[in-house]
Amino acid sequence: MLSFTEENYLKALVQLTIFEASSSEVGVNKLAASLEVKPATVSDMVRKLRDKKLVNYEKYGKVSLTDEGRLAGMMVIRRHRLWETFLYNKLDFTWDEVHELAEELEHIHSKKLINRLDQFLEYPEFDPHGDAIPDAQGEIKIPFRKTLSEVQKGERCKVVAVKDNSIEFLQYVDKIGLSIQDEIMVSDKEEFDSLMTIVFNESELVVSPRFSDNIFVVCATCQKAKDCTCKA
Repeated sequence: MLSFTEENYLKALVQLTIFEASSSEVGVNKLAASLEVKPATVSDMVRKLRDKKLVNYEKYGKVSLTDEGRLAGMMVIRRHRLWETFLYNKLDFTWDEVHELAEELEHIHSKKLINRLDQFLEYPEFDPHGDAIPDAQGEIKIPFRKTLSEVQKGERCKVVAVKDNSIEFLQYVDKIGLSIQDEIMVSDKEEFDSLMTIVFNESELVVSPRFSDNIFVVCATCQKAKDCTCKA
């Protein structure tokens, strides 16, 4: 059985090499920054994971997941996101509360419990933040999404996920009254500093690039983020 720390490393590697998808391998320094630890600490751990055949790694090289490591990391994420969904949908925790609780619950290893939880929740595809949930085989369908910052003036879109899952950001999204599945119309967009004026739920608000870069959307009409031919 893997330790909590080993699982956290594998989860971070899945995030960096699959979900962010810029590369199938990642440098030690980037992994260290993601985990908020020193590079020397990461080097020690990835050597241990290599010995368990969970990662590929050579000294001073980059780290990539083996098939076994990918599956183990996906299972941690599956447990995490199912617990988030349970806490949010069934126990009325807010979406800014569920992450820290799920960080603890994700290390419960009972496959039977997690599969029963999945069944009880009627096999959800996405967690409360709009992130896709891996299935029992570790497979995941990651939908193509774009950020609100990519939407042009006059276009309408629908919120499908948030990129930033920090408590501060989620509380701000709640504060302004925006939710997953809400429609947004971009009524203005400044070329100089990319400030946006958005209209949603009968409210109008000017938002910063930091905000619009952290909201994932699709076209409100065709539900696509790619190859959309709808007119504004």
